[in-house]
Amino acid sequence: MSAEKVYSLLAELGIRYEKLEHAPVYTIAEAMRENIPGRIEGTECKNLFLRSGDSYYLYVLEGDRNADLKALASFLNEKKLRFASAGELNGLLGLEAGSVTPLGVINDAAKRVTLVIDGSLRNRKLLVHPNVNTATIALMYEDLIRIAESTGHSCRVFEKGEL
Repeated sequence: MSAEKVYSLLAELGIRYEKLEHAPVYTIAEAMRENIPGRIEGTECKNLFLRSGDSYYLYVLEGDRNADLKALASFLNEKKLRFASAGELNGLLGLEAGSVTPLGVINDAAKRVTLVIDGSLRNRKLLVHPNVNTATIALMYEDLIRIAESTGHSCRVFEKGEL
């Protein structure tokens, strides 16, 4: 799904957002070099596309945090998580490496991907790509959950205290 369709869905759901267009960025480090967080208000998010067996997860956390995949696997009742392949990313979410975003779930018509959001992001404005890495949008945590739910996707909040 193109960025234009992301914007259409945001409008349809009445979700307010801010948008910043920029040079392509493929990593958090590149986003920092482009000073994206300095040009649009919000928390830069890291998005990891993971799998365990036939289960797929898109994990969203703060850009400067390290993911604790063992704790996340335990929370999800999985033995082990690994990174999904670029082919799986494209096939399930229609995204390319370097443009992973939680908004990619809108491309997952089969609803095979579970969105997992780190609890530390609660009540914050989040910076994510609108399915292309040449723009960043800022939207509220609660709105991200609304988007996932509007597409019929499961959304879980990972609170480390729940382990």
